[in-house]
Amino acid sequence: MADESHITDESFVRLLSTYEPVIRSFLRTLLPSFEDVDQVMPEVALVAWRKFDQLHDHEAFPRWACVIARYEVMTYRRNKARDRIVLDPDVVAKLADEAADDLSLHSQQMNALEHCLKKLPKDRRELILACYTPKKSMRDIALEANRSENSLYQLLRRIRLELQDCIEKTISKESTL
Repeated sequence: MADESHITDESFVRLLSTYEPVIRSFLRTLLPSFEDVDQVMPEVALVAWRKFDQLHDHEAFPRWACVIARYEVMTYRRNKARDRIVLDPDVVAKLADEAADDLSLHSQQMNALEHCLKKLPKDRRELILACYTPKKSMRDIALEANRSENSLYQLLRRIRLELQDCIEKTISKESTL
């Protein structure tokens, strides 16, 4: 029995690790700030872990976890009701429905981004990832890359356009299959 429990725990951790960015993105559509997402995400993970034995199709994990996230957002909002900016529960429900519909597209986009990042030359990939690392300023990154800030911004623009083109082509190719 302990081995079965260990396998279940391992499966949960793998699924949560894989889909946490998707769940966080879903939460971000429902919450006004990243700080709120950081407050709600642990609760989503805890509830999902407690109820994981009720999920029989592990491929449904992201949608299932987003349903849990939706309810956790409602609880969080109820608890923060005294704050000035509070959305009506019907608005939150509508946003959650729309975000759930976009879940598969978002997943496709994230997979395509991962694929396209791997195709970039190592130096460009490291540069673009460095620019999205918190606590690093563009000035610091420009100094490390021996570039002016202006030339760094121009290079980043070209890399982003390259990534956007690659993502669009990848998704288009996948949808024709």
